[in-house]
Amino acid sequence: MNKNFKWKVLLIVAIVAFSLWKVYPPSEKINLGLDLSGGMHIALEVELDKIPESAREGAVDRAVEVIRNRIDQFGVKEPSIQKQGRDQIIVQLPGITDRKRAADIIGRTALLEFKLVADDPEMVERAIEENKAPPGYELKTLEGPFGKETLVLQKEAVLRGDKLVNASVGFDQGSLGQPIVNLEFDKEGAKTFKDITTKAANQLRKDGIPRRLAILLDGNVRSAPQIKEPIPNGRAVISGNFAYQEASDLSLVLRAGALPAPVEIMEDRTVGPSLGRDSIRQGITAAIGSAIFVSLFMLAYYLLPGILANVALILNIVILLGALATLGASLTLPGIAGIILTIGMAVDANVLIFERIREELRTGKSGRASISAGYSKAFSAILDTNVTTIITALLLLMFGTGPVKGFAITLTFGLMASMFTAIFVTRVIFDWLFRGRHEVSLKMLNLLPHTPKINFTKFRHLAYVFSLIVILIGMTAFTLRGKQNFGVDFSGGTLEQVQVNTSFDMKDIRQAITDAGIKNPQIQNFGDKDQILIRTAENDVDAVNQALDQTIGAGNYKVLRTETVGPAASQELFEKALKALLWAFVGIFLYLTWRFNFKYAICGIIAIIHDTLICVGLFALTGQEISIIIVSAILAVVGFSINDTIVIFDRVRENLKSMRKASFIDVVNISVNQTLARTLLTSLTLLIAVLNLYIFGGAVINGFAFILIVGVITGTFSTIFVASAVMVDWNKKR
Repeated sequence: MNKNFKWKVLLIVAIVAFSLWKVYPPSEKINLGLDLSGGMHIALEVELDKIPESAREGAVDRAVEVIRNRIDQFGVKEPSIQKQGRDQIIVQLPGITDRKRAADIIGRTALLEFKLVADDPEMVERAIEENKAPPGYELKTLEGPFGKETLVLQKEAVLRGDKLVNASVGFDQGSLGQPIVNLEFDKEGAKTFKDITTKAANQLRKDGIPRRLAILLDGNVRSAPQIKEPIPNGRAVISGNFAYQEASDLSLVLRAGALPAPVEIMEDRTVGPSLGRDSIRQGITAAIGSAIFVSLFMLAYYLLPGILANVALILNIVILLGALATLGASLTLPGIAGIILTIGMAVDANVLIFERIREELRTGKSGRASISAGYSKAFSAILDTNVTTIITALLLLMFGTGPVKGFAITLTFGLMASMFTAIFVTRVIFDWLFRGRHEVSLKMLNLLPHTPKINFTKFRHLAYVFSLIVILIGMTAFTLRGKQNFGVDFSGGTLEQVQVNTSFDMKDIRQAITDAGIKNPQIQNFGDKDQILIRTAENDVDAVNQALDQTIGAGNYKVLRTETVGPAASQELFEKALKALLWAFVGIFLYLTWRFNFKYAICGIIAIIHDTLICVGLFALTGQEISIIIVSAILAVVGFSINDTIVIFDRVRENLKSMRKASFIDVVNISVNQTLARTLLTSLTLLIAVLNLYIFGGAVINGFAFILIVGVITGTFSTIFVASAVMVDWNKKR
C-alpha cells in the first residue's frame, strides 16, 4: 500500500474512533432536547423602554446573570440561558413542568422597596376621598387579612433591595404561624434601615399612632408594619398570607437580586416527561425502520457496492452523532426526523456514483476505470446538491428556534458526513478491493436495463395545466381558511395537549371552556383516542385547566404539553419563517447562477416555488395548521427538490459539450432519461423513509412527515415536468 492510501485509512479510522469516543455511551453523551426529555422553553423580552436610557446599556446581560442566579437556586439540572438578539433571553429548563411557578420565578422583576406611609391624617383622608395623591405621594392598596386598605406613600423609596444580602423563609411568632420572608441587609443597608426606623419610631403621627413603613415588591404593597422602636440589626420581615411555596420562591428571587428592567414572557412551551418518552420511542422506531429499509434495499439492488454503501451509512450515523456530542447540541424530535431525512438523502450520493459506474461499465471499461470515472463525473452533482440543501439548513439555523434548530444542525452535519462517507470512504474501500487484483465483480441489478427513450418534453404543456389546477385548488383552500391556516407559532394563543384517563364527552368539555369566558375554543382528538388538543386565542391555560377540573376531574387527566405564544412573539416567528423561505430562494438562485447560469437558476427557482405552493395548498386542504416545524419541512422539500433538479441540469450541461449537433430539446430529453434511474431510486427510498416517519413517528411529527411525503412526490414531478420543461420552452435553440 502506498503512503497516500495509508493516510486515507488512518484519517477514516481517526474520525470514526473520535466519534465513537464522543458518543459512547449515548445515554450520557447525547443531550436530549426539551421535546424529548420534558421541560420548559421560555422566551423573554427585556423591556428596555421602561427604564432610563442611561441604564439600558448592559441591562440585558445583567438580566441574564440575575435569571441564571435564580435558576441555579431553583435547582434545575443543566439549564440553558442565552441572550438572543438585542433584547431577548431564551431559557430552557429540562425536567421542569410547573410552568406557572417557573415563569413567576424567572419573570418577576423582584424590585424591593421600602417607602414611608404619610403621617398627616387629614391629608391622607382627603387624598383617599378624592382618589388623588398630593405631589410627592402615591396611592397604593394593601390587601391584608381584614380586607383592602388604601395607603398614601411617599413616592421616593428610602431603601431598596440592592442592599439585601440574604432572604429566607420563616414563620411568624403569632398563633397562626404563617410563613414569612426574613430579610437581611448589608452593613450600609443595615445602617440606613436603623436610621429610618429610629426616625420613624421617634416621630409619631399627629394622632399619636406610630408611623408605618410599607414594603413593596414590584410596585405592590406586601406589608406595612408600624415602627414602634428602632431596628438596629439590619433585619426586616415581609408578611402577607403567604403559602410556604410562595414565600420560598419569593426569598429565592430576592436573594438572586432584582432584574434591571421588567421582562415580558413572549412564549413558553412545556413538554411533560411522558410525552417526551413516547416521542423518543416513536422517533427511534422510525429511525431504525428507515435505516433497515435503506440498508436492505442498497444490499439487494447494488450487491457488492451496496455493502459499501451500508458501511458508509453506518459510519455516517456514527459521525453525525459524534458531531452532535462534540458540539453539545441537543437532539430534538425534528432532529430525529433530520437523521431519517439524512439517511434517505445519503442514498442519493451513493446512487449517483453507482449509476455513473454502471454507465461506464456499459461502455466496456474495466471495473477500476469505471469506478474512477464514476466518482469523477458524479462529484459535481453531489457537491451542488449538498451545498444547496446546506444553504437551506443554515438559514433554518439562523431564523429557527428551539427544536427547529435541532433539525437544522442535524441536517447540516448529516449532509456533511454523508458527503465524506459517500465520496471518500467508499472510494478508499473500492481502492482496497482492487489492490493486488485484476478485477472485482461489480454486478448490480437493473431497474432500467437500458437507457429509456421517453419523450418527456412532449407532455410538458399537459403537466403545466395539471400543476396549475392543483395549485389553484390548494391556494383557494388556503385563502378561504385565512387565519385558521396558522398554529399558535404564527397566530399567537395557547395550545394544550391533554391525556384523559376516564370517559369524557367533547361537547361537555367545549361547553365548560366556553362558560369559563374563553371565546371560540378549538377542541379536537389528537393522536390516540384518549388525547385531546385544546387551542385558544389568548393565554387561557389556567381557565382551561379549571374547566377540565370541573368536567373531567382534577386527577383524571394529564397535561402532556402546553404552548403559549404572545402576539409579539408570533409576529416575530412569522417574519423569521418568511425570511428563511425568501433567503433560501435567494441563496439557491445565487448559487445556481454561479455554478450554471441565470437561466438555469430561474428554472430551478420556478420548480421549488411550484413545490412550495403545492405543499402549502395540500396542507390547507387537509385542514392542518402551519407551525415553525412545518416551515422547516417545507425548506427540507426545497432542498430535496433543487437536488433532483441539479442532477438533471448537471447532465444537460455535460451533454451539451458532447452532443454539439443535437437540438436543445433532444439534449434535455436524453439527460432526463439518463438520470431517470437515479431519480426514481432516490425518490423511492426517500419516500419510504418518510412514510416510515409518518407511520411510526407519532402525532406530533405527523404534519412534518406529511409535508415531506408530498414534497418528495411533487419534487420528482417538478424536476422532470417543470424545471426541465421551462428550460426547453425558454431556450429551444442551442
